[in-house]
Amino acid sequence: MGGSSSSQQAAQSQTPTFFTQEELSKLKSEFATGGVEKVKPLLEKKVTGLTNTELNIAVTGDTGTGKSTFINAMRGLCSEDEGAAAVGNTETTMKPTGYPHPNLPNVRYWDLPGTGSTQFIAGSYLREMQFKKYDFFIIVSAGRFRENDAKLAKEIKWLGKRCYFVRSKIDADLYSMRRERKEFDEGAEMEMIRSDCVSGLGKAGIPNTTVFLISSFEPDRYDFNRLKEALEDDLTNIKKRAFILALPIESVEIVRKKNEILKKDIWMLATLSGGVGAIPIPGLSLACDIGILIGAIIHFQECMGLDDASLHRLANRTGKPVEELKAAVKPHLLGKITPDVIARIGWGTAVVTVSALELALNVIPVIGSIFGAGSSFLMTLKILRDALKDLTENAERVVRVAFEIN
Repeated sequence: MGGSSSSQQAAQSQTPTFFTQEELSKLKSEFATGGVEKVKPLLEKKVTGLTNTELNIAVTGDTGTGKSTFINAMRGLCSEDEGAAAVGNTETTMKPTGYPHPNLPNVRYWDLPGTGSTQFIAGSYLREMQFKKYDFFIIVSAGRFRENDAKLAKEIKWLGKRCYFVRSKIDADLYSMRRERKEFDEGAEMEMIRSDCVSGLGKAGIPNTTVFLISSFEPDRYDFNRLKEALEDDLTNIKKRAFILALPIESVEIVRKKNEILKKDIWMLATLSGGVGAIPIPGLSLACDIGILIGAIIHFQECMGLDDASLHRLANRTGKPVEELKAAVKPHLLGKITPDVIARIGWGTAVVTVSALELALNVIPVIGSIFGAGSSFLMTLKILRDALKDLTENAERVVRVAFEIN
C-alpha cells in the first residue's frame, strides 16, 4: 500500500496545473475524435499563451524613495546594466515608465510618478496612470509612509487590486544606528521601524498592515524574500508562473521553484515534438522536432540565469568575477545550444524506461500511453527532463558561488 501511495503522489506531481477544467475536457474530446493531430493546435495555443502571459507590476511612492533601484533589483539588474532604470535622477515625468524583464519581456515593472504633491488626489492619479493595466501595486517609502501613500492604498483596495507596502533603504538606517549606539540589536531595531510604519498607516486609516523592510542592494537579506513570497502567493497560476520564472536566481529555493514550473511544461512540448515532420538529431537514433527541442532548452537556460548575459548581470550585482561564476557551470551548458551539443552531452541517449515514464504520464490528460516505447515523444520528454535537471543543478552551484552559500 505504501509503494502504491507514493507512486500516486509522484504521478500527481506531474499533473499540469495551467489548464482549466474546461480546457482539459476539450483536450479529451478532441483526442477522442481526431487523435494527436487534433490535440496539437490546442497545446500549441496553450504553450504560446504561457510564453506570452503578461504581468504588469506598478511601483509608486514619493521621489527619492528608491523605486528605480527596487525595480532593477526585481529584474536582477544593477544601475550600469543595459535596460536598467535610471537611479538618482530628479523626477520630472508624469507618465508611467515600463521596464521589461531582460529575458521575459512580457513581465514589466512600471515606475509611476511620485505621489508627494500637496494637490495629490488618489482617484485622479490612478486614472492618469492607467490603473486597470496593473496586476498589483507596490508603494515604496524610505521613511514613514505618508498621508498620500495611505490615500492611494485605500483607492487601490476599493478598486479591487492588491497593494503592498515596502520600506526601502533599511540597510542604510541600520548602519547609521549601529554607528551611533554602543549596544545594537538589529532584530529589535527592525521591529521598531516596522511598528512605526504600521502605526503610522493605522492612524491614516489602514490598520493591521504588513510592511516589508528591504534593501535593494541586499536581496538575500531582511524581508526581500518574504516580499517575493507574498507577491507570488497572491497571483493566479499562470501569472504566478510568469512571476517566478522572472525572478533573479538569488537562492537555491528560487532555482528549485523554477524547476518545478518548467517540468510541468515538458509534456506539452514533448507532445508537439512527437508529431509528424520530425527530423533526426545527429548522433541520436530517434527523430524529434529540433526547433521545439532547442527552443525549450534555450528557454530553460535563460530562466535559470545561465545564458551569458544573465551571468554577466549576476557578476555585476554580486561583485564576483564572471569567470568564477562560469567555472561553476559545466562547459557544454555555456553558450549556444545546437543539435550537436545535445548529441555530445548524451541527453536522451540512455534507455528510456517506459514503465517509469508511463507512471508519470498516466495522470496527464489525453496523452497516457498513446505513444510507443520508441516514439520521439518519449525521447523528447527524456531529453528535456535530462536537460532541465542539468541546468537546475548548475544554477544551484552558481547561486552558491555568487552568494557564498554553503
